[in-house]
Amino acid sequence: MEQDRFRQISKVLWIVLILNFAVAASKLFYGWVINSASVMADGYHSFSDGSSNIIGLFGIWMASRPKDEYHPYGHGKYETLTSVGIAMLLFLVCFNVLAESIKRFFHPVHPEVDAVSFAVMGVTLVVNIFVMLYERKQGRIFQSEILLSDSLHTGADIFTTGSVIIGLLAIRAGYPIFDPIIALFISVFIGYAGIEILRSSSQVLLDAVALDKEQIRDITMSVDGIEYCHKIRSRGRRGDIHVDMHCHMKRDISLEKAHEIAHVVEDTIKANIPGVKDVTIHIEPSPEDTPS
Repeated sequence: MEQDRFRQISKVLWIVLILNFAVAASKLFYGWVINSASVMADGYHSFSDGSSNIIGLFGIWMASRPKDEYHPYGHGKYETLTSVGIAMLLFLVCFNVLAESIKRFFHPVHPEVDAVSFAVMGVTLVVNIFVMLYERKQGRIFQSEILLSDSLHTGADIFTTGSVIIGLLAIRAGYPIFDPIIALFISVFIGYAGIEILRSSSQVLLDAVALDKEQIRDITMSVDGIEYCHKIRSRGRRGDIHVDMHCHMKRDISLEKAHEIAHVVEDTIKANIPGVKDVTIHIEPSPEDTPS
């Protein structure tokens, strides 16, 4: 089942990779032809989209490796670690675009904007919208950190492409200064997207709380035989969440019955919270002063 998930994610990444590089090549080539910093900046952003897909494919390949003696929880965090790589790539692109836009302020260039310019940017915008919606949908279906992070990356590309089109209109109207201004704006937005991806990924890598304690407690307390539960912890990424807790049961209950109740709790949590893969329950005898 897990291997099928990784294969489907890889398939999505290959499709997106081809589309992203086609979009990047179009923007970079035409940006060079008309000598536009903003179009070139958008092209580099699209190129980073394709590069992140390559990083994602490597991450999926590593994450798909089965559990072994030294990795009893599997290699799934490689998928999250790859998202950090995507963020680092965005920061690099941000720096390059920022440097180029600042240089254009001191050495102004008047881009040559025509109808073809708008046609190229319009077509690439449509492709980007398709890629983002497709990737986001598949990311939610397969609960993939890589696809969801990359869809955010592509979403930034949509926003920047829209900004470039506005900039081209301003240039056509006789205001070439908007070209480096739009490029500067794009660099800031690229950096922000990188920060958002890094923030989300670091939460998983640092084992931050993945689920609401009260939600877990309410589900657990709905199971007959559970007197109380505490020390509730959760960690993990989408589709691979681990939960552990301590549960109080009546003192006179048999070990066999306690084991059966623990399994019911585990199955109930998994049925009510998508993405939970493992639930560890420490059984304790219920004290006389058990909280209500």
